Amino acid sequence: MTPQELLRKIRRIQIRTSHMASDVFAGHYHSAFKGQGMEFEEVREYQPGDDIRNIDWNVTARHSRPFIKRFREEREQTVMLLVDASASQAFGTQGPLKRDIVTEIGATLAFSAITNNDKVGLVIFSDRIEKHVQPAKGTRHVLRVIRELLTSKPAGHGTDIAGALEHLNHVLRRRAVVFIVSDFKSPDYEPQLRIARRRHDIIPIVVSDPGEQSLPPMGIVDWIDNETGIRQTIDTSSRRFRDTYAKHVAAERLRVEGVFKRLKADGIELTTSESIVEPLTRYFRRREARIRSGR
Repeated sequence: MTPQELLRKIRRIQIRTSHMASDVFAGHYHSAFKGQGMEFEEVREYQPGDDIRNIDWNVTARHSRPFIKRFREEREQTVMLLVDASASQAFGTQGPLKRDIVTEIGATLAFSAITNNDKVGLVIFSDRIEKHVQPAKGTRHVLRVIRELLTSKPAGHGTDIAGALEHLNHVLRRRAVVFIVSDFKSPDYEPQLRIARRRHDIIPIVVSDPGEQSLPPMGIVDWIDNETGIRQTIDTSSRRFRDTYAKHVAAERLRVEGVFKRLKADGIELTTSESIVEPLTRYFRRREARIRSGR
């Protein structure tokens, strides 16, 4: 990709995803992601109807009349994107590849974050950490995030979510909203995800392609695992083989769902065959409803 082609691609993604962030998701994002707490603002005299739990007893004693502390919500927060760049992302049967959807998700969430005056950072990983971009604000920074997603040439082929989470836990001290964008085809990551959940607000986004769910009868084909490089010849005309494959895929999906359920991590499922708008909107609305109900 030439520099001119890259700039045009970044511009197209910017136009599409910034529109979604500002027009479609702006209100939902703001409501769904609360700030990190309450920040002290001032002390003023008590007024009828004020919460007596906020009385500042030291100031009250000095002035012999009641004063209360006022707080405001600390809205600014840090959003981190943990993005899977393993070889399995270079797959797609419905037009876009999984990595194209991953880039669109990352760009949309990044623009949503800066629209809400939040910082956004990026960790690209495979079976190692490929790139770490420190959290920052502004459109220029988001364009850098998009550029890194588009131009990433991973040295690794596999997927190590546990390693990415361990890296995050080492470098990110303050609580953050962390979106893990991956197909979750990775060895055991539950222990590290459990640790990360204690420190951060973790949102898994599972990206898949319909072609991964079942095999069509295509006869004898050479099968190559992109992540391991293992080659094998398989007979897709065998109903028994196709059923075995489908059961394996279903079992893997249940395994991933089981991890999320045990850790109470509400995930988002996206496929290359659909727009990202509706699944993300459904998630934001669910989260808004939980916040309103106090859960």
